[in-house]
Amino acid sequence: MQGSEKSSRRGRRSTTMGGMPLNDMPWWRWRCNVRSALHMLSDPAFHQETWLAGRPGYGDVTDAVYRLVEDTWLDNWSADKYVGTIFRDAQEAQLVDAAVLRVLRIMHQVGADAPVAAYMAHQGWAEAVQAARAAHVHMATADGEDPDAPPRSLEVLAIMTGGADAPV
Repeated sequence: MQGSEKSSRRGRRSTTMGGMPLNDMPWWRWRCNVRSALHMLSDPAFHQETWLAGRPGYGDVTDAVYRLVEDTWLDNWSADKYVGTIFRDAQEAQLVDAAVLRVLRIMHQVGADAPVAAYMAHQGWAEAVQAARAAHVHMATADGEDPDAPPRSLEVLAIMTGGADAPV
């Protein structure tokens, strides 16, 4: 590859995330992280085939929980605070709040460093998965994406969001 080809491609970023314009939501990077976490938390087949199997590139349950609450502080306040910035409407915020509360309750009971199997064995796990699924489907549909597509790897997420792990 010639230098000019490489440099002309380097500065370009996609203008859409899936079908959603990047500027559609003011904090779309945070939305991507929340959606990624909810997507992984909401997919029982993914739990079996990726997390329990130890498949690299997707993190674990704790990584997903931190991605869900890290930038947003949804472990401290309601998603309603972000309607119009990360979340499109009150219904979306309510669905996210329900998922966050269920998942955090489990994390606090089993411990942040617990193995995936401990989360999945928890009596509230099925409800947490259902709540995450409801929020994921609502958000993916609102963004014009297929909620049943497989979760993206953390590398793809970093590329999409221009994160620190994104290749240059």
